[in-house]
Amino acid sequence: MGNFDLTDRSVVVTGAGNGIGRAIAIQIAKLGAKVIITDLNEDAARKVSDEILHLGFEAFSIKHDVTMMEHSCDVVEEVVKRYGRIDVWCNNAGVSSMKPFKDLAEEDWDFNMDVNAKGVFLCTQVATKQMSTQNNIKGSELRGKIINIASMAGRNGNAPYLSHYVASKFAVVGLTQAIAGEFGKLMITANSICPGYVATEMQERELVWEAELTKQSTEAVKENYISETPLSRLQTAEDVASVACFLSSNFSDFITGEAINVNGGAWMS
Repeated sequence: MGNFDLTDRSVVVTGAGNGIGRAIAIQIAKLGAKVIITDLNEDAARKVSDEILHLGFEAFSIKHDVTMMEHSCDVVEEVVKRYGRIDVWCNNAGVSSMKPFKDLAEEDWDFNMDVNAKGVFLCTQVATKQMSTQNNIKGSELRGKIINIASMAGRNGNAPYLSHYVASKFAVVGLTQAIAGEFGKLMITANSICPGYVATEMQERELVWEAELTKQSTEAVKENYISETPLSRLQTAEDVASVACFLSSNFSDFITGEAINVNGGAWMS
């Protein structure tokens, strides 16, 4: 069957300045897509865009706060001006923090929910408005695709010190299903990906937090993550990106409303 051909598809990836988003953007660009790198960190977004251009593929970057509707509207306007349409929108931007539930402040809750849940809502709303007005994706029966990066914490709430994060990612999984149901008749799909223990900068921070909370070393925490994963290693950002490529392609056209576990077996459901 060969590689997934994404030639000329316009794909927006939020929070793509590093980690999972960066890996998704690069892999999708290598398959021929025109990739729009958005991130709150403008310099990080530009660096990823330049990296893709240096590889000989097409990309540009935009500063983007996913919690602000006007920013997402600006992204849509710029993409449509350049390419005439948005084929795939990948909601990857996300944050985390760790505290026991009893110690959570309202600000901790709002920080996680605003980016992880509200951000997905705002971005998807503007993306689907555009997608619903455009013709089908070339070679597909669909008008557009939404991909949401959730978490295995959105499938299994037993995640110590992450109750606010868990709530935000359960919201993403539920919202994905609601979007899939509402927009199916308009030929727009929505699916979420649920990663596990991914070796990124975010995880490096989480290792330190969890080590402090549990009075362990960061290496001991990391070994716990690996021991909970049947495939016996930490996940890479590229593991997640490969599934995002599949969901961006025609091979996934009849899949919608799914929450796909990509975690080496750390959570099975």
